[in-house]
Amino acid sequence: MLGALFFAAALTPTLIPRSYLTQGVLAGGCFAIGYFAGILWRRLWHYLELPEPSARARSIANALVAAACLLVVIVFLWRAAGWQNSIRAVMTMAPVETAHPLKVCAIALITFAVLLVLGRLFALVAHVVAARTRRVISRKVANVIGVIAAGLLFWSIASNILVRMAFNALDSSFRELDVRLEPERPQPTASNRTGSPASLVKWQELGRMGRRFIASGSTAAAIGAVTGRPAQDPVRVYVGLGSRDTAQARARLALDELKRQRGFERKLLIVVTPTGTGWIDPSAMDTVEYLHHGDVASVAMQYSYLNSPLSLLFQPEYGAEAARALFAEIYGYWTTLPKDRRPKLYLHGLSLGAMNSEKSAELFETIGDPIAGALWSGAPFESRIWRSITESRNPGTPAWLPEFRDSRFVRFMNQDGPTVPPDAPWGPMRVVYLQYASDAITFFAYRDAYRVPAWMAAPRGPDVSPELRWYPIVTMLQLALDMAVATHTPTGFGHVYAPEHYVDAWVAVTDVQDWSSEALAQLKSHLATMARKAAGSNGAGEPYADRGG
Repeated sequence: MLGALFFAAALTPTLIPRSYLTQGVLAGGCFAIGYFAGILWRRLWHYLELPEPSARARSIANALVAAACLLVVIVFLWRAAGWQNSIRAVMTMAPVETAHPLKVCAIALITFAVLLVLGRLFALVAHVVAARTRRVISRKVANVIGVIAAGLLFWSIASNILVRMAFNALDSSFRELDVRLEPERPQPTASNRTGSPASLVKWQELGRMGRRFIASGSTAAAIGAVTGRPAQDPVRVYVGLGSRDTAQARARLALDELKRQRGFERKLLIVVTPTGTGWIDPSAMDTVEYLHHGDVASVAMQYSYLNSPLSLLFQPEYGAEAARALFAEIYGYWTTLPKDRRPKLYLHGLSLGAMNSEKSAELFETIGDPIAGALWSGAPFESRIWRSITESRNPGTPAWLPEFRDSRFVRFMNQDGPTVPPDAPWGPMRVVYLQYASDAITFFAYRDAYRVPAWMAAPRGPDVSPELRWYPIVTMLQLALDMAVATHTPTGFGHVYAPEHYVDAWVAVTDVQDWSSEALAQLKSHLATMARKAAGSNGAGEPYADRGG
């Protein structure tokens, strides 16, 4: 009964559309959890020697419960396609095929069978150990020892053998991929480009994502063709993981390269913290470079070649350490420059980059000479500052688009812009969080297992299905799966941030005043077309490949 209820709840929609494969694995896993909970309850009942119904009453009850569960499963499977289509409709995606429920059911049965075999194997190991220890200790103590021994054995195999083998294989694979030179990205020859023969940073040491960031940068000609005004070539500085041995040494190299390219003479200077592999979202950087006619310098430093989930799992301290080292070097030099002849200093990061960027600047060191602001997009749920501000939001404002105090310091934006009027006054520092209500990486929480998330309260975000409901434990598992596929949505939903939304965010953060509303609309259209064309090229070298890092 519990397995069927968990299975049925897993078929309901959450934030991200699911394929039959991911939906089936989730439903099968939830069925196994419910089944395990039922077994545990039954054994606890027996262990406590509580009264049991007669055999006849039990048979009748079992038949009625089985019929009810079968009916529930059939009804929920029948509605599964419609629920998935309710999310797809919001994200303008094609509906699922009619065979979707049948495929989900097949994958779920396979998943449950695998988990059931593992569970039975665990029980067998616990029974064998308990049987051997009963010769010298009491039965109940032996049973406890058997369960503990089986748990330690399975945990040891999973963590020390399977996980370590998988990590070593992935580590080797990502390392080889990071150093591979892509022929479609030749070394730049202009002396004002990072990785050129005149650069302090060698082209082959930039890493795959660093070379992609440098090679895909906007040019003065491209910017001027769109804006119709004189433009400059933006300065992009990137230091790869292989350039130096320590984060501090790489940060000093980044500072020296930024000086060489005269980045401190630009109007804006942006310290960018990339995602796990070192990927930087072209939608974010192209946007700000166009808005300021190329008078922008950006500097970034790679801290891992693993993707963000693996980097966060196995190297959680690396990103924060690297972000802190780079900011300290850049900020330390920036504060020595005359205030009227230095660029405005900003921070930026997407996803894991946003979380680590939050940690890079410390209040006590910047309060005397503050930076101009920050744009953080898709901040993960573990981001300390984001979580503190969201939980302290003004009463009556939604968790998916909060307002914080008088909005002079922090504002939140989504597809529809901010809730605060654009002409509302800012303070000396401007911080904007760009986030979508359908981004599970931002809105996941472990407490979703036992408490309804605040973002599910009405009114809901524009990209959240009205069919979404909360179920204990199941909703948390659904959102955990949503995090894994959050970068597979269309642009402008989930964890895929659109350039047109970055335009509004950068306009607010950097105080853009020289663009009319018509010109901004044209820029949004141009950048959106350019991004969608690049993302749809399906080439391994295009700037949107391996989105999200």
